[in-house]
Amino acid sequence: MPHPFITQDQVDTYQRDGVVLIKGLFADHVETLRAGVARNMSEPGPYASNNDKPEETGRFFDDYCNWQRIPEFEEVINASPVAEVGATLMQSRTAQLFHDHVLVKEPGTSMATPWHQDGPYYFVEGRQTVSFWSPLDPVTDATLRCVAGSHKWEKPVLPTRWAKGDAFFDPAPYMPVPDPDAEAMDVREWQMEPGDAVAFNYGILHGARGNTANARRRAFSLRLVGDDARYVERPGPTSPPFPGHGMKAGDRLREDWFPVIWPG
Repeated sequence: MPHPFITQDQVDTYQRDGVVLIKGLFADHVETLRAGVARNMSEPGPYASNNDKPEETGRFFDDYCNWQRIPEFEEVINASPVAEVGATLMQSRTAQLFHDHVLVKEPGTSMATPWHQDGPYYFVEGRQTVSFWSPLDPVTDATLRCVAGSHKWEKPVLPTRWAKGDAFFDPAPYMPVPDPDAEAMDVREWQMEPGDAVAFNYGILHGARGNTANARRRAFSLRLVGDDARYVERPGPTSPPFPGHGMKAGDRLREDWFPVIWPG
């Protein structure tokens, strides 16, 4: 049976379209997450970036893989229903933690989050994957935008570096980054309240506009994998890189680095 936060219709929508809105998933944990984001921004990790581009205004901070050193993030991962909800959406017996990600657009930040799929950046493949993107401030124009069904495209989208715009890998096996608005794709987006969450498959093409509002747009993301996820070799360093992991192609992600959080 679905978790009380979701309905069977939402599970079916996730399986079909690869993206669904979950109202209030982190609603009881917003203040804790805000405190964690503040700690993260004052004590950035080795992967932190301000996505500096000379032609852009404002500040677009992002950082990932910090749950083990930011106690507020670990608390929410363990205390919220996200693991069970994730397993239910993936139709997986288990949910395994991949990593966390913080994305903050200060007021007047012109830079958009480029259209991209998460999967091609990662060293994991599988049908059972889910990312949760949750704003910690009310969002309208700066909300997440997702192309429904893009997780079923025949070719993955070329992963690029957000600030520089150059390709991560040889472009040959990938399709160019499309323009979903110009191509009239099925873009799903929602006005959201703090603690709501968009759940989407790693293969979903997504992005976000800049933040022209007078208030900050803080967002917390959590990435999980399910039963069928396996380590895969990429043609170069992945993002996140997780150096020294020691896994081989076809391995399940090592549980001492990527703990199984459902069943808890």
